[in-house]
Amino acid sequence: MKILLTGAAGQLGQELQPLLEGLGDVTSVDRQFDGPPSAMRLNQDLGDLNRVEILLNRLQPDLIVNACAYTAVDAAEKDSSAAFRLNADLPGCLARWTQRNGGLLFHYSTDYVFDGQNRQPYGEEDQPGPLNVYGESKLAGEWAIEASRCRQIILRTSWVYSGHGNNFVLSMLRLARERPALQIVKDQTGCPTWARNLAAVSDEIINQLIGKKQESGLDGLYHYCDETVTTWYDFACLIFTTAESVGLLDKSPETTPVDSSEYPQAAQRPARSVLNTTLIQKTFQINPRGLNESLTACLQELQNSE
Repeated sequence: MKILLTGAAGQLGQELQPLLEGLGDVTSVDRQFDGPPSAMRLNQDLGDLNRVEILLNRLQPDLIVNACAYTAVDAAEKDSSAAFRLNADLPGCLARWTQRNGGLLFHYSTDYVFDGQNRQPYGEEDQPGPLNVYGESKLAGEWAIEASRCRQIILRTSWVYSGHGNNFVLSMLRLARERPALQIVKDQTGCPTWARNLAAVSDEIINQLIGKKQESGLDGLYHYCDETVTTWYDFACLIFTTAESVGLLDKSPETTPVDSSEYPQAAQRPARSVLNTTLIQKTFQINPRGLNESLTACLQELQNSE
C-alpha cells in the first residue's frame, strides 16, 4: 500500500510515522524536516495546492493521512487566510483527489468546532458553533471533505500533547523551570490526549478498514480523546507533580488558578469542550486511555531522552 503522510514533522505526525510504516510504503511530507530530505521524506509547502496536486498524481497514494494543520489558535485571528488554506483548502484538495482516484482519506479535526456551552460531552451529531477562526477553519475542512463524498475518516480530538513540538505540557515544563510561580486558567475544561494514543487509535481504525469497501458503513466522523476530563489548571498541577516524580523537575512552581478573563488571548476558547467517544468505542472497539498513565509514560520518555 502506498501511503502519504502530511504534517509528518509535527507531534502527531512523528507518532504516526512508525505505525504507518508497518502498513506500506510511506512518503512523509512537511514544510521543514530536521535533517536532509529524501525520496520518502519531502520538504514541501502544503499550502500550495497546485504542487500538492502534482505530488498526489505522482505518488498515487492508496491512503492519505492528513496530520497537517495550522494550530496557532491566537495567530489565526490575524492570519485567517493561512489558517483556512491549511485547515480547509488543503483537506478539500486531498478529498477531491481521493474521490477521483479512490483510496481512503484520514483527517484530524478539533473540539474547537464547538462553542463549549454544552454541559454534557459533545457527540458527533451535536451542532458545531466555533468561537474562533481556528475552529471555523477546521470546521470548513470537515465540510469540504464531507462534500467530496470520498472514502473518509474524520477524527475530532482535543488538547493534544507529546514530548515534542509545541504543546501545553512542554510549555508548562519550560515555564516551571523559568518562574517560581504561575497563574493558570481554571475555567476551561477538556480532555488532554497523548499524541501516541491518538496515533495508535488511528492505526487501529485504518487496519480495520483495509480491504473493506465504502459500503461497510464505517466511514465518517468520529470523536476520540483520552478519557480524563480536567481543567488547564488541574492538568498543569498534574504535569508538575508527575515531572517531579520522574526527575524532570526539581521543584514544582507555586500555582494560582485564574479565570480566563484574567489571561486575555486573541482567540476565545470554549469553556467546556469535552467529546463523547461512545460511537468510536462501539464501532471500532476502542477504549480511551487515562491521563495519569499516559502523561507518566510521556514524561518518563522525555526524561530518558534528556
